[in-house]
Amino acid sequence: MRVLVVTAVAAESDSVAAGLAVAGYARLDEEVIRRAPFAGPESSPSPLTRYGRAGHEIHVYPAGVGPAAAAAGTAVALGRAQDPGYDLVISTGIGGGFPGVAPLGSLVVSSRIVAADLGADSPDGFIPVAELGFGRDQVHLSVPLGRRVMRALGAAYGTVLTVTTATGTAERAAELLARHPSAVAEAMEGFGVAEAADQYGLPVLEVRAISNSIGPRDRSAWRIGDALAALTDAFGKLPPVLESWTSHEH
Repeated sequence: MRVLVVTAVAAESDSVAAGLAVAGYARLDEEVIRRAPFAGPESSPSPLTRYGRAGHEIHVYPAGVGPAAAAAGTAVALGRAQDPGYDLVISTGIGGGFPGVAPLGSLVVSSRIVAADLGADSPDGFIPVAELGFGRDQVHLSVPLGRRVMRALGAAYGTVLTVTTATGTAERAAELLARHPSAVAEAMEGFGVAEAADQYGLPVLEVRAISNSIGPRDRSAWRIGDALAALTDAFGKLPPVLESWTSHEH
């Protein structure tokens, strides 16, 4: 079993690594990835760090913030993989939770990933890109794996929205829920990771730890430390589920 875990920033990757240590995964090595072949000194290389136990490997990579950086970074990491390749890609990190469904410090697992603001505005409201006929705006995920992970983590299970602008008003939160009633959380990378994984024919999963409530922006109410601790707890429990899972189940 080889899994690529993609986060946005190093703090999230560090929290994942702490959880893997709890699960008995040892650090194997690190590869510094500079994405552009002619990148100058101003570019920011990122470390892909490998952890392993009993023949299983989990590689953790902070690909950057937002769906574009996530897609590009994931594609580069997957393209550099040596045989055997990966069996699964996981998008993870902290995110916002919808009140009443995903409280602060809790975990959510995706049933599907939706690019919630990929489309066009109109006098009649938002039009998803799929309705425009230009592509897709959602990815349905492995139900057997998602439900197994949900049970193991005691997490909420539902749609995770990918946004390029984090929600900061009650009106925007209500609009998103009206369009996506099964939504449990929003973050900024999942759809990008999913699109890159799909190019390689790989299943994908999104796991989020909730740092803030979706609605009016109030930084004083954020609980980033609690969310990062929940992320560590999640990846302390997740490896046995992944080790017993096979890609034939998705």
